[in-house]
Amino acid sequence: MREINVSEITKTVRELCIRANGVLPKSLEQCIRAGAEQERSVAGKSVFQDLCANLDAAKETGLPICQDTGMAVIFMKVGQDVHLIGGDLRAAVNAGVSAGYLDGYLRCSVVSDPLERVNTGNNTPAVLHLDIVPGEEIRIDVCPKGFGSENMSAMRMFTPAASQDDIIQFVTDTIAKAGSNPCPPIVVGVGIGGDFEQCALLAKKALCRDVAVRNPKPLYAGLEQKMLHAVNRLGIGPQGFGGSVTALAVNIEQGATHIAGLPVAVNVGCHVTRHASAVI
Repeated sequence: MREINVSEITKTVRELCIRANGVLPKSLEQCIRAGAEQERSVAGKSVFQDLCANLDAAKETGLPICQDTGMAVIFMKVGQDVHLIGGDLRAAVNAGVSAGYLDGYLRCSVVSDPLERVNTGNNTPAVLHLDIVPGEEIRIDVCPKGFGSENMSAMRMFTPAASQDDIIQFVTDTIAKAGSNPCPPIVVGVGIGGDFEQCALLAKKALCRDVAVRNPKPLYAGLEQKMLHAVNRLGIGPQGFGGSVTALAVNIEQGATHIAGLPVAVNVGCHVTRHASAVI
């Protein structure tokens, strides 16, 4: 049994909120820079140049990559041999988010009630997903999620009669409807399986997966590529100005489901699909 004071979680979450909003994962940055070479349209190439300049400026100045510093989505894997001391876990996480957003001068975008619309002033509460896993470590992934892209997400409860082509078409139609709203080039997270709420969670997990990592199952890795090609054939292009690179990657996560169901969720991420990780 290993004891961990929740103050360590607060400290780590604070640092990850600031880091995630300032520096993209290396693989995603490489995708963006590679996209600048792959893009065929003149307008698209110009947009990619601006995106790359923005990445460089964020590194040099320490300013956020995007003005929408997102709602803090946090995935936490807690080892079952960890004993947390010093306070409440959820409160510690929110304290870390608050410190990160206020100390890092990040935009606070969370309202306490969806209809009353009063800003909480510190970007809390965070969306916290907890998993209990073997071991005596805690892994924390902080994934700030902007809502220009989040608003373009969709879900459909297919029946098992749906074909792979039907699923690909649903994903492609979702991105076509989104157009320029999610600030392409985008990253697309797709969840297949589970039930209603788990399917959406699978899509979020897929969106936060490293874009250089393909699904380990050949069936789904192949689907990722087919979806990517279908989305890029839409011609939406960088920031919607037209072009050959609308999406940088499509990631799929799948899960067990009911014999009568085939849920599919699409979670859309902008070109700054951010996440930062640490292990305590």
